Amino acid sequence: MLPAASGALFFSIVVIAPGKILAGALLIVLSGAVVYSGMQVVAAQRYLSVKPPLLGSAEPISILKPLSGLDPGLESNLRTFFAQDYPAFEILFAVRNETDPATQVVSRLQREHPRVPSRLLFTGEPQYPNAKVFSLERMLSVASHDLVVMSDSDIRVTPDMLQTVADEFQDSRLGVATCPYRAVSGPSIWSRLEATGMNTDFWGGALVARMLEGMHFAVGPTIAARRAVLNGIGGFARLKDYLAEDFVMGKFAAEAGHGVILSSYVIEHHIGSATFAENVAHRLRWARSTRRSRPAGYIGQLFTMPLPLALLVYAVSPGWWPILPLVLVARGAAAYSISQRVLRGKLNWFLLPIEDVMGFCFWLAGFFGSTISWRGRHYRLYGDGRFELISSTAQHN
Repeated sequence: MLPAASGALFFSIVVIAPGKILAGALLIVLSGAVVYSGMQVVAAQRYLSVKPPLLGSAEPISILKPLSGLDPGLESNLRTFFAQDYPAFEILFAVRNETDPATQVVSRLQREHPRVPSRLLFTGEPQYPNAKVFSLERMLSVASHDLVVMSDSDIRVTPDMLQTVADEFQDSRLGVATCPYRAVSGPSIWSRLEATGMNTDFWGGALVARMLEGMHFAVGPTIAARRAVLNGIGGFARLKDYLAEDFVMGKFAAEAGHGVILSSYVIEHHIGSATFAENVAHRLRWARSTRRSRPAGYIGQLFTMPLPLALLVYAVSPGWWPILPLVLVARGAAAYSISQRVLRGKLNWFLLPIEDVMGFCFWLAGFFGSTISWRGRHYRLYGDGRFELISSTAQHN
């Protein structure tokens, strides 16, 4: 009997105990994730409680639009900027050369809106690793106004966007403002899944960071800033080696003592209809870039994933299945608060759990590899968020 009892004890220590320890550790992390979901709800309400100023500013604004090729819906996107209900603004566009098909779109819109001051620049091949930053620098050098709005080609806005931004910049302490965006997908399932993640996880994390730490970052598709602030942080030349130039722009501005805010104006970010391969490449680029821009924050993203954590707990210890409905309620409340209340978008409840699991997988994948693909070029990432162009024939991991 003694050998049998010893064998049972050994089995319980070697096999059962580690399983319970793992399940307990996962449950602790899951508890934090559920609390974090509650924090997202609170952070959403904090953001919504800030009412935009109604000052009626008429400060002139320069819109900077870097372009490269024909993005889906490009003409419709750009037309919304020509249609701004604002008394004084100009639009500057930049492409590398005359052969870029975006030039034809710009020319049509210029003829359609002759009263809107606009100009198309040919930049040549970018001299910086970050081609977008090179284009922005060229446009800023000829921009007429101090207040600039830098906006990507896949953005669509309503006629009151410039007025809202101008009113916010009546605060003399403000240096940089980021416009939150509502991701609008194309018809592909991969695009719809990615939009679901953007409209829930990504902005949930950004709003919690805003609530806990204040705005010490900016987010890419549309950013407004003072020219003096951009020059004061070293200009675009200081941002040229960073993949996430938007993030460090806000970071450098905050460190220099300038105000950084999350604007009250929500833009539309039309992400197109990517194939599976394109979607994977984009998500890996995003994950690897984020890990290097915010290493601690990237690890902390684990707490934004309650459903995958709950599924892991259930897999290790099926007896704890009652946590699943609790987690679904917490996750649903957070997703609803961000996607539908803050971003005023539609939430696909069926795709949400699928995207949660996919997002967890891409988060894990972000810990591996040091290269990315971006607009047909390949780059190597470094630990401080900088990157450099590498040969297209190089081996990529």
